[in-house]
Amino acid sequence: MRKKSKIQWYFLIIVLIIYLALLLINFSAFLTSIMFFIDILKKIIPSFLLVFLLLFIIDYFIDPLSVTRHFKEKSIRKWIYALISGTIASGPPYLWYPLLQDLNKKGVSYGIIACFLYCRSIKLPYLPLLIFYFGFKYTVILSVIMIIASVIQGIIIDKIIKQEEI
Repeated sequence: MRKKSKIQWYFLIIVLIIYLALLLINFSAFLTSIMFFIDILKKIIPSFLLVFLLLFIIDYFIDPLSVTRHFKEKSIRKWIYALISGTIASGPPYLWYPLLQDLNKKGVSYGIIACFLYCRSIKLPYLPLLIFYFGFKYTVILSVIMIIASVIQGIIIDKIIKQEEI
């Protein structure tokens, strides 16, 4: 962990040295670069603030274990819970594997687990950048398609696994 932190600081120092050199060698290029950076920040900061607010609210009010209990329901609600919890889940996926294995042993289907894991590819913190580079319409369409595909994938996996068990 400490090594990674040092590498990040080295990178920051190198970037600052490059900017300092650019300032001394070519002031107009430095100014152009700084103005470009400020323009990007102005466009991205409102989206970041919204996403961080949503993440804070989700982390404060929603407990992952209480959400995953709903995965065993018999209605369509289990798919909705899998979609939402997969989207808001944070951290590396391998940390979720033991919990998901335990849920599977307690009766949660492989399809629900697949839906959860598939929805993890929708990353809330990255949505502002996705919107910035590709636009709001593209981001919404991509996210909706990923959500639909995750449910279809889960249903297919459920059918395949049930066929193998018979």
